[in-house]
Amino acid sequence: MSKRMKKIVTILSLVLIFAIAMTSFGIAYAKDVRGLGLLGITFFFTVGVIIVLAQVIPAGILFVSMIRSAFSGSRREEMPARA
Repeated sequence: MSKRMKKIVTILSLVLIFAIAMTSFGIAYAKDVRGLGLLGITFFFTVGVIIVLAQVIPAGILFVSMIRSAFSGSRREEMPARA
């Protein structure tokens, strides 16, 4: 990976984390959480969303692969089994 690509990926990752943190900050603030609890709830929501995203992306890839293999005709070139 080139130096420029690493820089772009780093910036995009930081923007994603910042957007998730600000959204969770807004949710916590709307529910009348104030003070140090607001910071704790914000970190809790942010880490939770990042963990869920880290699990959903590979699970989605596996699910799509499973569905694709179930409905694909990849066995056309094989000889049929004889009874």
